[in-house]
Amino acid sequence: MSHKHQTLGEFIIENQAAFKYSSGELSRLINSIRLAAKVVNHEVNKAGLVDIIGAAGETNIQGEDQQKLDVLANDKFIQTLTNRNIVCGIASEEEDDFISINSQDENNQNKYVVLIDPLDGSSNIDVNVSVGTIFSVYRRVTPVGTPVTIEDFLQKGNQQVAAGYVVYGTSTMLVYTTGAGVNGFTLNPAIGTFYLSHPNMEFPLDGNIYSVNEGNYIHFPQGIKDYIKYCQKEEGDRPYTSRYIGSLVSDFHRNMIKGGIYMYPKCSPKTNGKLRLLYECNPMAFLAEQANGKASDGYTRIMDIQPTELHERVPFLCGSRNMVEKAEEFIQLADPK
Repeated sequence: MSHKHQTLGEFIIENQAAFKYSSGELSRLINSIRLAAKVVNHEVNKAGLVDIIGAAGETNIQGEDQQKLDVLANDKFIQTLTNRNIVCGIASEEEDDFISINSQDENNQNKYVVLIDPLDGSSNIDVNVSVGTIFSVYRRVTPVGTPVTIEDFLQKGNQQVAAGYVVYGTSTMLVYTTGAGVNGFTLNPAIGTFYLSHPNMEFPLDGNIYSVNEGNYIHFPQGIKDYIKYCQKEEGDRPYTSRYIGSLVSDFHRNMIKGGIYMYPKCSPKTNGKLRLLYECNPMAFLAEQANGKASDGYTRIMDIQPTELHERVPFLCGSRNMVEKAEEFIQLADPK
């Protein structure tokens, strides 16, 4: 039974038996993510003191400017997961292609692949606004002991065995699920230990916050425009409050605690929106559903979408169940499929 003030390490050990593939591997993997998160947290907290803020002068596979901390966080997570010999493959939002680990070692019996957004919202670093890390874990589908292939990464979200995020904010929290609810752990920086602070996290069924970049309003589909107008209308418990940080982890985290909906819909400059199915939408959808929320592209459950490429983008609605379903109603009414 989980209880507050339990450490993340204790919680992982205690709940390991509840995981259907109870070999200890997944526990070691979560521990590795915990370690890398602590290293990245240390670097994030030094931003402004050392030369790690600003652009790195490179663009990633999506054509976005990489921040120096993007590169640092990417390196730290890949290095930690590789050195501890826990996974057989990694895909990162910052890398063009997936990374196969120990592919020449016939004794490599690792069964898991990790997909990661090492530093979500990194453009906010320069102005001291919360950023985060998002991760997603799958069991490989190709034979153990062989090099991983693209097939191991292009799995539907409903095949995830674990997902979570780290939010580097006023306090640093690691929030994750292995399919048995969502739990949040807060870092005590004095001793470097994560403690269970938010057991059994759940979205309220309803909320009064909507999170969307209204600067793109003119490019939104009609259904999204109609839903935003609905949110703004003075009626019943409305108008809702608009809150948009521009860091998915931070917006999602706030809405899960307070109740709300996050939206990044299709918009004409970015036809399918901005968010990546594999690195952002699937892990957040898994967390949302485990926390009694919902995640959709407006028509389809996010975790039922079959990925076709590593860096695929999809429209994304996520949050309190009743709010997501109301947004879907507006979308499907304006543009039935």
